[in-house]
Amino acid sequence: METTTNGTKNSATVPLKTEELVVEIRGLKKAFSGYEVLKNINLDLKRGENLVVLGKSGQGKSVTIKCIVGLLKKDDGSVKVFNEEVADLNDEQLKQLRTKIGFLFQNSALYDSMTVRENLEFPLTRVLKLQEQTEITSRVEEVLEGVGLLDAIDKMPSDLSGGMRKRIGLARTLIMKPEIMLYDEPTTGLDPITSREISELILEMQKKYKTSSIIITHDMPCAKITSDRVMVMNNGEYVAEGTYEELERSDNELVRSFFN
Repeated sequence: METTTNGTKNSATVPLKTEELVVEIRGLKKAFSGYEVLKNINLDLKRGENLVVLGKSGQGKSVTIKCIVGLLKKDDGSVKVFNEEVADLNDEQLKQLRTKIGFLFQNSALYDSMTVRENLEFPLTRVLKLQEQTEITSRVEEVLEGVGLLDAIDKMPSDLSGGMRKRIGLARTLIMKPEIMLYDEPTTGLDPITSREISELILEMQKKYKTSSIIITHDMPCAKITSDRVMVMNNGEYVAEGTYEELERSDNELVRSFFN
């Protein structure tokens, strides 16, 4: 059932006892130069689910996920990941937490001077400190096969299409075997066919790697394909939450505007 924050209980803030939460946010506030971007954010991410966040530009969707990984510090409220308050973690603990979280940026953030193989080896050797080349190669080939680009292993990013670079970016994130995936506009700049392929790939990776994901998107076909649950953000708060189908039938004019 669709729920709203105007006086009714939001199921995102009242989790069932049988559901394990990997992210739990309560009363999160964040301002920049006196402008309050996040006013009162409450969000739960359940283990194994894909949560899609919708909202117009400048609503603070990306700010929220940056607070989750500690790239931005909260002004008030609570941000817990794996039941640990992110603000209480020291540098080493925060570093360890980030190894469990994959972050796919809009531009895929590949190193242009490195081949695909080198891009994928980088986090294994620099972050995980792996030294055995056999294991490194095995993990690189496994994730490339998973995204359907094993034949691109020795190509440069400049030789790849936008959709292929997005797949390689996803592979480089998954190679760390994260428990949580954060997607920031994963289909931006892609044609409809490629966008659908990336959306379906996100769904496949959820099933294969058992990830829990937050997906920020303006792409409604992406939201429909990938989401187990959808939350709508407006003016620094979440105003509605439910399945894609429930929100599509919403009586709320703002919510309905995303589906028209």
